[in-house]
Amino acid sequence: MAMTAEAAALSLKRGIGLHDWLNWSPVEKDGSYRWPPYRSDMEWLKESRPDVDWPGGGEAEFARIRSMGFDFVRLAIDPGPILANQGAKRQQALDILSSAVERITASGLKVVFDIHSAAQVPAYSIDMVNGGADSKGVADYRKMVVEVAAMLVKFGTDKVALEPFNEPAYDPCDWRSTDDWQRIMTATVRDIRTVSTELTIVATGACGGGIGGLINLDPTFDDPNIYYSFHMYEPHSFTHQRSGKPDGAFVSGLPWPADASTPEVVIETLKSQMDVAGVSAANQQLNLSRARPRIAQYFWENWGQSQLEARFRQATDWAGEHGIPTQRLFMGEFGVILMSDDGRRGAFEADRFRYITAVRQQAEQFGIPWAAWEYSNAQGMTLIPASGPLAPDAKLLQALGLP
Repeated sequence: MAMTAEAAALSLKRGIGLHDWLNWSPVEKDGSYRWPPYRSDMEWLKESRPDVDWPGGGEAEFARIRSMGFDFVRLAIDPGPILANQGAKRQQALDILSSAVERITASGLKVVFDIHSAAQVPAYSIDMVNGGADSKGVADYRKMVVEVAAMLVKFGTDKVALEPFNEPAYDPCDWRSTDDWQRIMTATVRDIRTVSTELTIVATGACGGGIGGLINLDPTFDDPNIYYSFHMYEPHSFTHQRSGKPDGAFVSGLPWPADASTPEVVIETLKSQMDVAGVSAANQQLNLSRARPRIAQYFWENWGQSQLEARFRQATDWAGEHGIPTQRLFMGEFGVILMSDDGRRGAFEADRFRYITAVRQQAEQFGIPWAAWEYSNAQGMTLIPASGPLAPDAKLLQALGLP
């Protein structure tokens, strides 16, 4: 434990998430995984921008990511095709993933291999590890993690890290919690260490992988090659401005910080956007009746720089209490949904960039490496916009402190 004052051996600084490529592995009509599994790189790229050519495919995009100043990617992997199979098919899935890591590292980027359970085949969603530390699901998952670790060490521990879980549950994160997540994370670290004592591990707390889960983790398993992850989407009411209703209600325009505007301005803006979209008067009233409580709550909480700093202090204080340098914390996801063309969801650009800048600067103040969410998708939290020229969002790069 005396060595915990050192930074992790695998140096990570600025990363970007790659999610839609190897996550959400396609399924057949009967619910089984398409075989061979996973998307090709061109299927991934065409998912978000089907109307344009992507010259050079994945290799060109990896080189572009490197040229922007990122030193690693957080590669989200659907573990389902591995978990669903044994023998030759299981090995085939691992070989496809190995090839992907090889292609990325050949570009000069490091890889955080993020085992990122997806929900389209429920048996292999993150719920499979939610049945308790002694459940069969956890045992099967841990066995899979060991096989992934054995695959990754072949690339050299100077190029890859393994993040075995993404946003696990086990709520609530307080005194009522069981010790299941502590036992699962401890045992998984022990499993990986039977493969390699030098492979960098990204450990996480429960409760969705936020700071609240991190500070409830007891890092008794710590060693110099472990990072400790948290995701920063706080307040979620700002970062994820979208409707959970199937009717496409308007939920957008909250400012950052909260005191940059007023509830009245947000409501009037929503009215204007609904007018432009041709929403009927009755549906406007229905939408506003749903939106007003959320808007009022956001301004009552008055989120801004001081609250952000307080949340980061919780993480850095936790690290200090356990003798862990803040450079071994890891902000694995952060971002804000941008305003959609029709105004139904998202934040205005100025607010979005102020938030992303503030979060990035807070992490860098403590030497915390980070990975922004994400490179290219059609869901509104993306570096490559879903329309316009095939080029990264220059203002977002600026907010990330990149040239």
